[in-house]
Amino acid sequence: MIEVKTKKRKVSKKTKKAWRKHVDTKDVDKFLEDSRLEERLGSFSVRENSDLFVISTKPEILPKKARRKLLQSKEPRCFNILKPHTAVPDPITKRNRVRTKEERKNVLLLRKEALRESQGILKLKERLRIKNRMIEAKKKLNKPKRGEFNDDVWKGKLGKEIDTDWMSSDTVRHTLSHFGERKKKLPTSLHKRPSAISAIEVPHPGTSYNPSFADHQTLLQEIAKKELEVMKEEAHLERVTTKMFKKVSPTQKENEYMTEMSEGLKLDENENAIENNEDDDPVVKSVNPPVKNMKKTHVQRRKQKEQKVLAHKQKKEKLEKRKVSDIYRLKFLDKQLTAKERKEKMLREKRLKKQLLKRMGTKTLSKVKFEPAEPDFKLTEELTGALRNSEPAGNLLNDRFKSLQQRNIVAPSKIKLKRDKAKVKRFIKPDHKIDMDKLAELITKV
Repeated sequence: MIEVKTKKRKVSKKTKKAWRKHVDTKDVDKFLEDSRLEERLGSFSVRENSDLFVISTKPEILPKKARRKLLQSKEPRCFNILKPHTAVPDPITKRNRVRTKEERKNVLLLRKEALRESQGILKLKERLRIKNRMIEAKKKLNKPKRGEFNDDVWKGKLGKEIDTDWMSSDTVRHTLSHFGERKKKLPTSLHKRPSAISAIEVPHPGTSYNPSFADHQTLLQEIAKKELEVMKEEAHLERVTTKMFKKVSPTQKENEYMTEMSEGLKLDENENAIENNEDDDPVVKSVNPPVKNMKKTHVQRRKQKEQKVLAHKQKKEKLEKRKVSDIYRLKFLDKQLTAKERKEKMLREKRLKKQLLKRMGTKTLSKVKFEPAEPDFKLTEELTGALRNSEPAGNLLNDRFKSLQQRNIVAPSKIKLKRDKAKVKRFIKPDHKIDMDKLAELITKV
């Protein structure tokens, strides 16, 4: 391709800013970069061929063991960053190096420490360090290997001298924490099963591909019985809803509504009563006569007090009589108490049975009621007697899903194919309304 040379535009280079903008300094930058590289790595023109090139006499592909040995003998690449990567000498010839903690120590102090160590006298920090190392080494030895599960994580290990029978769970946990072990708390969700129903129920023997005649007949009878119950319920609902009402025409319905609404109203009599309802008597009579404030006399008040005292005395005497009679009724009371206890025991047992049955049942986890799956069955003519020739019956995924719903793990739900759309109120704007009468007039004029 032929290079097209463009004519250079003449621009002012009066100021520094304009000079930098319009002058191309790429070649100068490139030269400076090359010179810096030569300073760092050294000039290639000065070097000999033996320094730049090596004649390879070894085979290009080495065996795996030889390659590994070579890698082990080589210096790690991570140390390259510590090495100088330039041929330029360090401008600061004498550089101060920070001495280590050990180098900064006095000779006498070092000698004193060595003497103390030889005698076995150690500082608190050193003793703690040795102790922690020993604990860590012990833990490392006792740590199980991958795939080994010998210990029960839910049980804490206490010494033989501590008796945990009388302790509560919180006390045991507290004691274990001081021994350096913690007792794990079992999650609340794992305390009990969501349902007592088994995960996989044993199917009816009549559902087998080669069942016995009796088992197959019992299964068919059960299914027929359930179907009859469903049909009976549907017929009952039809009878008490649809068949209860007869079909009526709109005019007849309106007439019936008017007669029902006007039932008990006599229009002629009501009009006459309104006309004749004129009050001729000008005297106003009150419905309730005024009550006089009659105060009690001293005699009445005394008698009232006497009656109150007498009633209180009678009540006290009655209570005393009942106490005396209760002493003679001890046998009867004992029988009554035993009967009550027996009744309470029966009720308790009944309640426990009810709870057990409830545990076996399905709970209402959502507004949708759980409906068990229809049992799989085959008619007598469909049975082949061989598994190879028999057609598949039922759906395994549907069966497992229904089992999860029955065992209160998944809430029952219905498949919703259509989404619920929000009810939008629609109206015509006042300026968009069309008056049909005016429109008709305009059309006639035209």
